[in-house]
Amino acid sequence: FVQVPLQAVEQIGNLLARRPTAGRLLFKMIEYMGPQNAVVISQKTLAKLMGIGLRTVQTAVADLTAERWIQPIKLNGPGTVQAYVINSRVVWAQKREELRLSLFHAAVVADYDDQDPVTLDDAPLRIIPAIFPGERQLPTGPGEDPPSQPFIDGLEPDLPARMKGPGNAT
Repeated sequence: FVQVPLQAVEQIGNLLARRPTAGRLLFKMIEYMGPQNAVVISQKTLAKLMGIGLRTVQTAVADLTAERWIQPIKLNGPGTVQAYVINSRVVWAQKREELRLSLFHAAVVADYDDQDPVTLDDAPLRIIPAIFPGERQLPTGPGEDPPSQPFIDGLEPDLPARMKGPGNAT
């Protein structure tokens, strides 16, 4: 058993009674979000998973947003692919030249039917070594097929560094 706030249980019950589709949609998002408190999924995919129309999903998302059950974060301008944040708020940060960005973790749900054929092939991706701030690269092992020329010391191409070191959450 786990103790949960009675008020939250009653509020969810009221949501399910007043807006059953919105309640079902909220539970579907929770099912896919995992421990991140957010899920990235298209409304088209939500409609497919629930067996309802796209307009019905849009209405349910609007209801959940208005009642502050979710915080939708648009990822592609006016499109319908969004991150839906549940049980927390996204923090917006001031960046260089007042560009406002937010960094958060989310489960991502993608529908097979929406993918391009090249995305679904089995060819492996190229390897990009990971380095962390303060680390320096030391290229080793064989290079490209001949004619491969070794790098001049100090002129190796810089690899992109990750923001945080291993084991640190971003």
